[in-house]
Amino acid sequence: MRALLIALILGLLVTAGCATATGRSTTRGAVGGAAVGGAIGSLSGDFGKGAAIGAGAGAVGGFLRDQHRKGNIY
Repeated sequence: MRALLIALILGLLVTAGCATATGRSTTRGAVGGAAVGGAIGSLSGDFGKGAAIGAGAGAVGGFLRDQHRKGNIY
């Protein structure tokens, strides 16, 4: 649980530093994905692997969501 809290705090600090809307959406997706992936991974015994997979999936999802809002993806 402590590792999850640290990951969330670091993620929030990284998110605050993003200057573009695309960067913010991608980072927020990565942080959210890492948190959820880490929580699921800790249930199966591998927090780091779950967090890494979740961060990757969340980053892609955040980027695609931002592009859809901008009208670049239909």
